[in-house]
Amino acid sequence: MSQHTLFICKSCAFSSTKRDYMGQRGGYHLWQSLLRVQHQWQLQAEYNIEAVNCLSGCNRACAIAFAAPNKTTLMFGDLPPLQSASAILKLAEQYYTSLDGIVPRQERPELLKKGILATIPPLLSRTEASEP
Repeated sequence: MSQHTLFICKSCAFSSTKRDYMGQRGGYHLWQSLLRVQHQWQLQAEYNIEAVNCLSGCNRACAIAFAAPNKTTLMFGDLPPLQSASAILKLAEQYYTSLDGIVPRQERPELLKKGILATIPPLLSRTEASEP
């Protein structure tokens, strides 16, 4: 099976009013929360959880993105860093089982029904790109 990736912006602010919490950015706390629960997760081997320096969602605290080959990339923001890990992993499961990467809003965990920042179409293979 192809590798799926969950990107977490580790430099995101903790909230819209607070940059840091306990000396660390909100994105760092979210990343650490995900790493703690990932060890008990059934799709651990199928996902790469990768902290990145910036996802350019700076005005929307705690941004993440789901990406996989031949799937739409989904980007979310406004996630509470200490309460989002379980909902993110649930959406990761839904994204994994989706053929195209699209998870309908009404089927997403409550925390992720809002806050979508972008849906980015998958890259076309060379043969698909050359077809009329």
